[in-house]
Amino acid sequence: MDAMAGLGPLPAPTHQAKEFLAYEKECRSVLQPRLAGLLDMAEAAGWNRRTAASALMFLAAQQVSAAAAGG
Repeated sequence: MDAMAGLGPLPAPTHQAKEFLAYEKECRSVLQPRLAGLLDMAEAAGWNRRTAASALMFLAAQQVSAAAAGG
């Protein structure tokens, strides 16, 4: 069974995107336990936690670049 499957769907934001600081803070709080779970899974599979976190930062930066480019 997927360790993250028990977390269920992400809750919808309660702040509008135009309320940037509150919206971003809320998003971080929603994603944090899932990120911790993903890092736990990577570590359990034998990956170094720091390397996995660095890889996730790289992948997240790719997503930001793609979004900025309209892709």
